[in-house]
Amino acid sequence: MSRSYYETERLILKPTEISDDDVILGVLNSPKFLEFVGDRNVRTLNDARQYIVGKIRPQIDKLGYGSFTLIRKEDQLKIGVCGLYDRPGVNGIDLGFGLLPQFEGLGFGSEAAARVLKLAFNDFGLREVKAITSKQNSGSQKVLEKMGFERDGYITLPDAEEVLLQYTRSSTNT
Repeated sequence: MSRSYYETERLILKPTEISDDDVILGVLNSPKFLEFVGDRNVRTLNDARQYIVGKIRPQIDKLGYGSFTLIRKEDQLKIGVCGLYDRPGVNGIDLGFGLLPQFEGLGFGSEAAARVLKLAFNDFGLREVKAITSKQNSGSQKVLEKMGFERDGYITLPDAEEVLLQYTRSSTNT
């Protein structure tokens, strides 16, 4: 990544690193993540560190972007993650976000996603960004539509059965 961190009005976004094991563990085991995204079998801080080393950092090292840890400015508390993911089965780069339960519904997901989308187009040179979500995840659908994403079909990821909604946002829609 070209900078060590980015900011919004209420958040600092920094590339996820091994010291973010606590927030990764919390997000990956939150009820909404388990319901709408799936179980990543991350149960301990050690599992979270292995997930960061094995899944998150390689993409950052390869592409120069990936997962950002979200830090609330007012108290420096880690509240979630948001990023651009090179996900198997998605034809393009996928915008994804997840928050610890106590920070859901407060606009942090929208705020972080808007900043990451701007980075995708302006800093990382992407021409379009995809997003996928469960048909039942109306909250994420509203966030995506508010950000100008258009639903353009359905997708089933490798080794999964659920049919997901797929959205696309072009850089020309900014």
